Amino acid sequence: MKGHTVTINSTSSAVIQMNAVSKWYGAFKVLNEISLEIQKGERVVVCGPSGSGKSTLIRCINRLEEHQKGDIYVKGIELNDSVKNIAAIRSSLGMVFQSFNLFPHLTVLENLTIGPTLVRHMKRKDAEERAMHFLRKVRIPEQAHKYPLQLSGGQQQRVAIARSLCMEPEIMLFDEPTSALDPEMIKEVLDTMIELAESGMTMIVVTHEMGFARTVADNVILMADGNIVERAEPEEFFFNPKHERTRTFLDQILKH
Repeated sequence: MKGHTVTINSTSSAVIQMNAVSKWYGAFKVLNEISLEIQKGERVVVCGPSGSGKSTLIRCINRLEEHQKGDIYVKGIELNDSVKNIAAIRSSLGMVFQSFNLFPHLTVLENLTIGPTLVRHMKRKDAEERAMHFLRKVRIPEQAHKYPLQLSGGQQQRVAIARSLCMEPEIMLFDEPTSALDPEMIKEVLDTMIELAESGMTMIVVTHEMGFARTVADNVILMADGNIVERAEPEEFFFNPKHERTRTFLDQILKH
């Protein structure tokens, strides 16, 4: 980050490294000594039953949730109480949520340019050119001058993805990005995410979309009760899981 010196603490080559990370909500332990490494360009899908800790896991990576124990490094920078470190880490991360979190009083174009102009100090013309580039990427450039509530849910989520990309992140975090969408809108968002994955973006995706996991993921993680139960390549995860908990989860989710 310009103007700041941030110490590189990790010796790992991983872009994300978690060492024995634990997180409590009161007496409830939502993450139980999670250790995980994500390499540059790797695409990881995290799945699991409700309350398993999967959303908390990725929210801890950009300090939306604070972990109480263990170490997290992003690009070698330790995620701790240092404001400089948090800012440096967040500059590398984009995040897309279940809800679109768009400003309803701003047009799509304004939603995409507000971050680059205020945070990156880009000239408005340059920010608008970048915004239109990413709106073309997500295949909705014609919606640039509409307001979010004039768009379908699928279109709003694609705007949210484009907004994150306008900040030029190296790593994208997705927290159940299709769970608030009607079934007919899910495919258009997943198609956008598939294209993003094919571009080489490092991605961690919390989702129940198992077709997406099979198609896109380098590794699939099952979480349960705050633990990583299994991590495997899609072929092994879906067709030869090692753990009974994984088999039970797949039986349940694939029935729906």
